Amino acid sequence: MTGLFVTIDGPGGVGKSTADRYIHLEKEIRPAVARGQVVVCDRYIASSLVLQIMDGVARDIVWELNRHADMPDLSVIINARADVIAKRLDERGAHSRYEREPSGPERECAYFCEAARFLMAAGVRVLQLDASTTEPENIARAIVGAIREPWMRDRS
Repeated sequence: MTGLFVTIDGPGGVGKSTADRYIHLEKEIRPAVARGQVVVCDRYIASSLVLQIMDGVARDIVWELNRHADMPDLSVIINARADVIAKRLDERGAHSRYEREPSGPERECAYFCEAARFLMAAGVRVLQLDASTTEPENIARAIVGAIREPWMRDRS
C-alpha cells in the first residue's frame, strides 16, 4: 500500500522556496508516502502560485520552477471572502507583508481561486473550502472526509 500526499494552502503565510520544496520532497515526503503514511503538507504549489505572483513573478515562471515537484493526491485550498479576511485581519492584526497591503486580502483570495483552477487543469484533484462562515472543526472534518474517500485509498 502506498501512502497519500495531501497539501493545504490558503491565505495567511509564506510558501517554502522551490529549493526547500525539492529537499523536503526527497527527505521527508517521498519516504513517508512510500511507507504508506498520509502526509499533510501546508504551503505547497498553490501558495507559490499565489505569493510569487503577488511578488510580480509570472505564473509561467512559477509553474516552471515547480512543475517537477510531486503533485499531491489532493490539494486543499481553504479560502474565504476578501471582506471576511480583511475583518479578521483587523481583529487579529496582519502577520505578513501580503496581509499589510491595502488590497492584499482581495488579491490573495482571487489568486487562490485562480491557482485552484490552474491546478485542476493540470490534473490535480483540488478540494476548495470556504472558511467565510464555516467553523474550523467543519473545515477539518471536510478534509479528513476527503482523505478517507475510497478513491483515495484505492488509487494505485
